[in-house]
Amino acid sequence: MPTDRSITDSSAGARNAAATSKTAPRGASRLKLPTRRRLKVSDVNVVDQPMLKKALGGTIVGNTMEWYDVGVFGYLITTMGPVFLPEADKAVQTLFLLGTFAATFVARPLGGVVFGWLGDKVGRQKVLATTLLLMAASTFAVGLLPGYAQIGIWAAVLLVILKLVQGFSTGGEYAGATTFVSEYAPDKRRGFFASFLDMGSYIGFALGAALVSILQLTIGQSAMEDWGWRLPFLLAGPLGVIAVYFRSKIEESPQFQATLDAQEALAADAAAGDAAVAKGPIGIVKAYWRQIILAMILAAAANTVGYMLTSYMPTYLTESKGYDPVHGTLLTIPVLVVMAVCIPLTGKLSDRIGRRPVLWIGAISTVVFAIPAFLLIGIGDIWSTLAGLALIAFPVTFYVANLASALPALFPTSSRYGGMGIAYNFSVAIFGGTTPFIVAALIQGTGNDMMPAYYLMGTSVVGAIAIYFLRESAQRPLPGSMPSVDTQAEARELVATQDTNPLIDLDEMPFDDGTLVAAEPDREHVPA
Repeated sequence: MPTDRSITDSSAGARNAAATSKTAPRGASRLKLPTRRRLKVSDVNVVDQPMLKKALGGTIVGNTMEWYDVGVFGYLITTMGPVFLPEADKAVQTLFLLGTFAATFVARPLGGVVFGWLGDKVGRQKVLATTLLLMAASTFAVGLLPGYAQIGIWAAVLLVILKLVQGFSTGGEYAGATTFVSEYAPDKRRGFFASFLDMGSYIGFALGAALVSILQLTIGQSAMEDWGWRLPFLLAGPLGVIAVYFRSKIEESPQFQATLDAQEALAADAAAGDAAVAKGPIGIVKAYWRQIILAMILAAAANTVGYMLTSYMPTYLTESKGYDPVHGTLLTIPVLVVMAVCIPLTGKLSDRIGRRPVLWIGAISTVVFAIPAFLLIGIGDIWSTLAGLALIAFPVTFYVANLASALPALFPTSSRYGGMGIAYNFSVAIFGGTTPFIVAALIQGTGNDMMPAYYLMGTSVVGAIAIYFLRESAQRPLPGSMPSVDTQAEARELVATQDTNPLIDLDEMPFDDGTLVAAEPDREHVPA
């Protein structure tokens, strides 16, 4: 359906063509119908490789930091219960801390809305530095909290407040990081580079889990409840300073910078400006509600499996399967490390065969492997537990590696951060972060230890429906952005083949003048 802008441009182009035909030399053939401006080599973004590596490193440290906190808190749930609710029974302590973990995700949508809007207005880099600083500071503050013995129930209240602050800052982190890296990466390798964000996430989770395990083995459970639980949170302080330093050194993404440069000129034209200038949260929802729903369903399916593995499994192994807290933690670490190493491989695979086929593997394998995974864990031997955890990790590897590249491609550059912030964080708040709490409540309510498997199967069936409607984005330019390539030679080849290249859609590219131009006259009949 043509937009107001295209209609306006077509009229202007037709007038230009008519005027040109009146003044053309006798014998010249009539001009062809106007066509949209053609792609030139100067329009194509050639990626600055050193800057890409710096941008990738700067964003990975933030994601690693975020999931380090998630890992630490998830693995300390059975330890922190007596610290904040010593008079409650074990089941109530566990549900309170799982609920506190879920509360983090209640604040994420607000953070996603606020930081997403700011990221589209003032830039990705500035907002990402802010979210990382808030995240590190709130995690550090958890380690300084007094316990129930010092201030009573207020200790639990303060813990919930700090987790809400963490959730607020995290709401802008993943959406911004995926947007940032996707805009920096070359089109043909976007899946590979964006997948490193999730590799960093699970490495951060494994680091947090490993640190908790080392402390549990060296100082014992009693010392962990007395003071040892604080150490992993306090370590977030110096780690955060280092991460903020690295993030402050990266520059704004070239795709977004080009959009900023063009907005002032486009704003003069009301129709063009409405399409290209960043929208507020309400405007984004009105304009891209279909994309938002699609992104929410995909994020829900992937994160349900992801949080089941990372945040709930230690509690499940301890509470339902009789493992002590140390082994409940240790058994998941090797699975997380292997999965993290494999994530870039599935990201690279999506660049070759497409995002949709790889996401199909994630959805189908979840449905097929969920019941066998929990049956294996139920056997109770270490080998069977590791095999069951591996079956859960398999679909996560195919799911999460592709969300970082598939979801940003649903939104145009001018509203990408905002769209991602809304879609991803509302989804994670409703389905992802609440997974441990919901599954624990289902098990307690039914007495059936297989409820986690059924829950995973249900969310992935719905996710498969969303994949069916997902538009393939592998190797294509992001909507609202010019093509991005690795070399100047690739840029020239892209321009030369633009008429026959099925991956190029000129209608989605933000040409600086936004106009249609008349086609070149037939040179054979025009005098020199």
